[in-house]
Amino acid sequence: MKIYLSKINESWIIDRVREEWYLHNHSISTEKIKESDIIWIIAPWIWKKIPKRHLKNKKVICSYYHFDFTKFGDKEKENFYNLDQYVDEYHVISELTKEQLSKLTTKKITSFPFWVNQNIWFEINNKEELRKSLNLSTDDYLIGSFQRDTEGHDLVSPKLSKGPDVFVDIVKSIYGRNKKLKVILAGKRRNYVINKLNEAGISYNYFEMAPTDVVNKLYNILDLYLVTSRVEGGPQAIMECALTKTPILSTRVGVAPEVLHPDSIYNVDDFDKAKANIDFAYNQVQKYTIPKGFNSFIELFKSVKIES
Repeated sequence: MKIYLSKINESWIIDRVREEWYLHNHSISTEKIKESDIIWIIAPWIWKKIPKRHLKNKKVICSYYHFDFTKFGDKEKENFYNLDQYVDEYHVISELTKEQLSKLTTKKITSFPFWVNQNIWFEINNKEELRKSLNLSTDDYLIGSFQRDTEGHDLVSPKLSKGPDVFVDIVKSIYGRNKKLKVILAGKRRNYVINKLNEAGISYNYFEMAPTDVVNKLYNILDLYLVTSRVEGGPQAIMECALTKTPILSTRVGVAPEVLHPDSIYNVDDFDKAKANIDFAYNQVQKYTIPKGFNSFIELFKSVKIES
């Protein structure tokens, strides 16, 4: 059995997933599509770059992360079903996505999250010194958000699926009770949140496109990380917060039910009732660390019947 992972080259989490898979599973993998038995499409939005002759002649596993049905028009449906004709089985990273995908296909769907690299994301115990090294006060109440929030290149329209408006509303509410609040931002296209924070007079530090070692430090200085998405494919921040023992609260999206305690998953209307459970999340995420996190994928591929 040889598995080929589709290329993406978008400088994004899926590129790292592909790199880590090949690094740790080279004996059952190949970077030459002609030599493969199974094509794993890990970036379905660029599936057309794979020659159709290979899709027709090999077993195809396709991963999906989420569906935003508010944007799932005729064009998106056509693209999905054009791909669906070549797919033998689907993999999704959460039960929420499985529920979505089951509305579109009758093919087999298997659900489990991606692995997470504990050598990249880990707890740093000396929080005070870490804050000082980043020129941040040890007295501030730091809330973090490390994902983009604008819809496109206009850098104005909020990407509502990510809930930047929800994030701002929650931060403003907490700021009303705690003036020592400061927001820590990372990632691209944070313009919407930055503009709203400026309007509200709330202090923030922006670490644009910080390398992973810096982002790991940022997790470790936080008093709270907020996931405010309406629709989400992960986010990996849930896994990363769990490993770094960062207090996190999340809407019920993506892998949140797989990793977080129910008390840490909130509805916007009763946010104040939510409680971060660091130990629960840390214990849950252990099953997805390397190399254990590969096991479910390997079993999935082994179950595929390859014609001789």
